[in-house]
Amino acid sequence: MTASQQLDATFAALADPTRRAILARLASGEATVNELVQPFDMSQPAISKHLKVLERAGLISRAVDAQRRPRRIEARPLADATEWLERYRELWEDRFQHLDAVLEELKARDKKRNRAKNRGELR
Repeated sequence: MTASQQLDATFAALADPTRRAILARLASGEATVNELVQPFDMSQPAISKHLKVLERAGLISRAVDAQRRPRRIEARPLADATEWLERYRELWEDRFQHLDAVLEELKARDKKRNRAKNRGELR
């Protein structure tokens, strides 16, 4: 899977609130399918479908522990998505700082104009 395809799969998986809730639960430790079903008003097959999407995106993995098949969160795809988003956050932060500077300049100009007007220098 290319980096672009991985990002697509990650964001597609994260688009669903149930899958985000599953990831939030797995962030506190691994869990079996039955443990993951409990907080949801969904069937086990429905949760399993969500788990398959998360697995295909590489966001979770399945371990083998005797008879158990616990799922655990995988950090790499989330780190890659965070890194990608960070580049845009930095871009927007730079743009907002530039906008702040322009607004401060306009405020200073208005203040100067108002002082001149109050002294009768402008008409």
